[in-house]
Formats: sequence, structure tokens, C-alpha cells
Amino acid sequence: MTVLRFATHLWFDHEAVEAAEFYADLVPDSHVDRVVAAPPGVPGAAPGAPFFVDLTLNGQQYTFLNGGPLFPFDSQVSLLLLVDTQAEVDRYWSALVADGGKEVQCGWLTDRFGLSWQVVPEALERLMADEDPAVRERVAKEMLGQVKFDVAALERAARG
Repeated sequence: MTVLRFATHLWFDHEAVEAAEFYADLVPDSHVDRVVAAPPGVPGAAPGAPFFVDLTLNGQQYTFLNGGPLFPFDSQVSLLLLVDTQAEVDRYWSALVADGGKEVQCGWLTDRFGLSWQVVPEALERLMADEDPAVRERVAKEMLGQVKFDVAALERAARG
């Protein structure tokens, strides 16, 4: 029988362990599973230096690779963090933009490692799925004007 495993693989310059530990501390039910050292002969890696990291973020598996600066992150890939409350939006947003992260728009940010995130309240998904096209239009207009999502403003927009 073949073992089949899916994990998101992300290429870091040299911060894979630091990023994995930060994310595992930030997201509940998360942990670093293992750190594998580079064997001799890996280009750009000293033998014994952290090479790849396996981690679990709230049940999802990831592998981070210290691969050097060849493939920097861009916004084509992002992690979506769906949360329940404004307090959670605020908490994750603040932690992820701290120490050099950058706010973008519409719930998007780039953390200090260069990885893009979307911090999205459940209310936005619910409101954007409303049966009334006028509600969806008002919510979309409000969403497009926001940087960090404001749940109360999205709810007001939905009510018109």
C-alpha cells in the first residue's frame, strides 16, 4: 500500500524554524513536529543546519524548507485564517504584522517572513453568501475599502 500525504510546502530563505515556532505558538492546537538537519552536500546549507521543518497548524500539515533566497514569497500564495470574532481578527492581525510585517488591503497582510496571510472573519463569508445581491454588493464595497477587517462595519453595510 502506498502512503499518501498532503502537506503545504513553503520555501523560506533561512527562517523556517523561526517561522514554524512563531506560527505554532500563535495558532491554537499547533506544534512543530520535527526539524531535519541538512546532510553534507546540500547547496547553500551547512551540514547539520536546519534544512526542513514539519509542523501542524490547527490540524493542517506544512513543511517549511530553508532553501535560500532563490524563491521569495509573493502574494500569489497566502494562508487564510478564518476566525469568529473581531477580537480574533485583531489578535492575529497584530501578531502577524508585528516586527516588520506589512498591512495590505481587504484583510491581507505580509508577515515579517514575507508570507502573505488573509485574516478573515466568519461574518464576511456569511455576508458575502447572503441571498440578497444588494447585501452582497454593499458588503463587497465596504470590504474593498478596508485594510484590517472591521466586523461591525461589514454588518452595518449588510443592513444598509
